[in-house]
Amino acid sequence: MSPSADAITPAEARVLAHLRRGCSNQGIATALVLSPRTVESHISNLLAKTGCGSRVQLLLWALELPSER
Repeated sequence: MSPSADAITPAEARVLAHLRRGCSNQGIATALVLSPRTVESHISNLLAKTGCGSRVQLLLWALELPSER
């Protein structure tokens, strides 16, 4: 779980910001005007980029990032 946060796209960063707030996929989709499937894709990409094995692991990784990300 050591990739740079710079490898994350702006769209993934927006999804990650909502994930950090505890939003569900549907909540993220509604807030960002995306389909739930698009949110799932962004989360899958984030899991692959970070090497996290679960959404919880991804959240813990994200909480270690500076808050502006």
